[in-house]
Amino acid sequence: MKTFLRSRRPGKGAILLIAALLSGSAVLRILSGASVALANSDVTPRPLPEQAQVETADLGRATPPSRAEMSTLLQALLDREARVEQRETQMDVREKALTVARGEIERRLKVLEDTEAQLRATLSRADSAAEDDVARLTTVYENMKPKDAAALFEEMEPEFAAGFLARMRPDAAASVMAGLKPQTAYTISVILAGRNARAPKT
Repeated sequence: MKTFLRSRRPGKGAILLIAALLSGSAVLRILSGASVALANSDVTPRPLPEQAQVETADLGRATPPSRAEMSTLLQALLDREARVEQRETQMDVREKALTVARGEIERRLKVLEDTEAQLRATLSRADSAAEDDVARLTTVYENMKPKDAAALFEEMEPEFAAGFLARMRPDAAASVMAGLKPQTAYTISVILAGRNARAPKT
């Protein structure tokens, strides 16, 4: 659409139309002059066919457009060309605005992608650090005396204690479990058994 509008530059269409009107006016004047010359001559013109007589009569009655009419027509064409040019300018402005908007959207998407990548990296580091902390604490419990470790595990929530016992070496975990109260040891055993039951088989 933009290419079509730009190909119609102001003035070209108006000049062509004016040239056509002037040419038609000249033809009409020549035909009118020829009719007058034949009428004044002594030569008797050969009768024209009926259709030709009708067309000649119509041409004789036609009058060329006046200067005011030509001026009005020219102004109308110029106004139309101006409106077309204005529309084309508006389209150019909108296209530039859309280009700027697309660039801003792409920039913001890139910022969001970078932020998301940084967040994933931060969470990954946090998970790794937490895992390292749990591993170190598990090693500490394994190296404690079973009686002292059992006293700490008695104070823990059963789910929390079961998580540490599941990570400990079997011999160290057994020593701690032996030092727990029977009810505490039973609760932790049920939790550990339930975890193994929910584990995938394949």
